[in-house]
Amino acid sequence: MANLKEIRNRITSIGSTMQITSAMKMVSAAKLKKAQDAITAMRPYSSKLTELLQSLSATLEGNTGGAYSEQRKVSKVLLVAITSNRGLCGGFNSSIIKKTVSTVQEKYGNVEVDLFTIGKKGNDILSKEYNVFENRNDVFDDLTFDNVAEIAEQLMDLYVAGSYDKIEIIYNRFKNAATQIAMVEQFLPIEPVESDDNIQLDYIFEPSKEEIVLDLIPKSLKTQLYKAVRDSFAAEHGARMTAMHKATDNAKELRDDLLLTYNKARQAAITNEILEIVGGAEALNN
Repeated sequence: MANLKEIRNRITSIGSTMQITSAMKMVSAAKLKKAQDAITAMRPYSSKLTELLQSLSATLEGNTGGAYSEQRKVSKVLLVAITSNRGLCGGFNSSIIKKTVSTVQEKYGNVEVDLFTIGKKGNDILSKEYNVFENRNDVFDDLTFDNVAEIAEQLMDLYVAGSYDKIEIIYNRFKNAATQIAMVEQFLPIEPVESDDNIQLDYIFEPSKEEIVLDLIPKSLKTQLYKAVRDSFAAEHGARMTAMHKATDNAKELRDDLLLTYNKARQAAITNEILEIVGGAEALNN
């Protein structure tokens, strides 16, 4: 058994750790509220924009979507893996890394695959095994639509130039503070949607449908990527808040166990001292 000084030092150390994890939990909780409000407000807009684009595209004939809807034989794929720049967030980053690896091995086993990483943690691990085309850690320093749109334009240019035949996004979708869902979404080419002949909508379009679709596609793609990054950002703070809450509870439990051990050891030491004193007094009397 460790001596009293060692146990006392461990109790002090665990107390300091509890203060850190508790503070990190409160910081993440404050940031989560803002991030959750942002993604909650954005989802209806993003979903409606995608729905409108798909509805219009389904009623058009031919390859009206232009270069972004061109279906090519898949020989080279780019996966956009969105992780975080910081750790201490439970299985948030590992779930994306595992999802990326499984996607490469199971879905694109015979296809050349490159990675485009957003976030330092994913790049540090994935770059050891796979070819990372580019890494963007700076996005989370100033998370705005314009900064994410810049990345989306870069991805769109790579697809139009023929550098890649398919681009997919892998990210954590925010459900609640304790639950994040690893998602794989197709970014390019735009997936064709079959029209529903049972639904007849009579709209007047100005300008024409074709012009509206061609104008909406770039905006929709930028919004899709921005939503994925926003989702991941909210999920990161939710995961970190949950992880720090569990860490604080575990530290408290460990501290309580050590306090019990310390009190027992101290009581045993006091009892031994009393027995030694009583034994010495008896020896003198005899």
